[in-house]
Amino acid sequence: MKYLVIGAGGTGGCIGAYLAKSGKDVTLIARDEHLAAIRANGIQVETNWQGTYPVFPIKAEDAQHYQETPDVIFVCVKGYSLADIVPFIKRVAHQTTVVIPILNIYGTGGKLQKMLPELLVTDGCIYISANIVNPGKIKMHGNIFRIFFGVRDPTEFKPILKEIEADLNDSQILGVLSADIRKDALQKFSYVSAMAACGLYYQAEAGAVQQPGEIRDTFINLITEITTLAAAMDIHFDVDLIQFNLDILDALAPTASTSMQRDLSQGKKSEIDGLVYEVLRMGEHYSVAMPTYQRLSEKFKSAGF
Repeated sequence: MKYLVIGAGGTGGCIGAYLAKSGKDVTLIARDEHLAAIRANGIQVETNWQGTYPVFPIKAEDAQHYQETPDVIFVCVKGYSLADIVPFIKRVAHQTTVVIPILNIYGTGGKLQKMLPELLVTDGCIYISANIVNPGKIKMHGNIFRIFFGVRDPTEFKPILKEIEADLNDSQILGVLSADIRKDALQKFSYVSAMAACGLYYQAEAGAVQQPGEIRDTFINLITEITTLAAAMDIHFDVDLIQFNLDILDALAPTASTSMQRDLSQGKKSEIDGLVYEVLRMGEHYSVAMPTYQRLSEKFKSAGF
């Protein structure tokens, strides 16, 4: 199958690198110096367990000049850029192309499906901590790399989804075709939302949240509030959500941080609306009190975020 990855940052860059390394037909959509570096030298992947290694060659293009027709599109852009890529997807997709959004924000698949009614758009989420450190170079902060994806309506299932799952696993990515993507996506969202809010509020990297004390307690309180929200949404996890997220957190390198935190520290546009404020809107919709989210949000808004 022919894969296209829109967005070659920490998430998309790693998906593309792992697929390409295993011999899959994949093209990355990138821009500017990052694109030039990938074309010249491939993607340099920095890890704490395998050192730094190049994935080369790997196909890379900008959206304007990409002329292939992919079977599978991984969407790895920020939530605020979602609408901007719809015309590009409409131009390159064929009738049976599957679109898999891998974004931090809960409910992205349903929103994108409304913009692309002629295609199958799944929901999806990813467990990874990685970011661009230099043009063409991505650093992974821990060896967790999992992609969950699936249809919201079981009647929309297509056999190609099993092929995608197999290709991911063949590429050393733990790919899971979820039977309940609503639950799995909210489970992942609970981590990235709480970690982003906690990291921003305390200006802390993972190492500070890994230590007992106020910061870790705040992280736990945020997860607890999402657990209560999930129950109101009739979503029931089959794991202890607090321990599950603490295990992910504690497996990270102490220097790991969230993209929202990095973006705001650099004065860039961020996903704070979808990662933090949307949780409060969901709580209001389902009549669930979320005092910790409320307290942190008030500080963020007073700071102009």
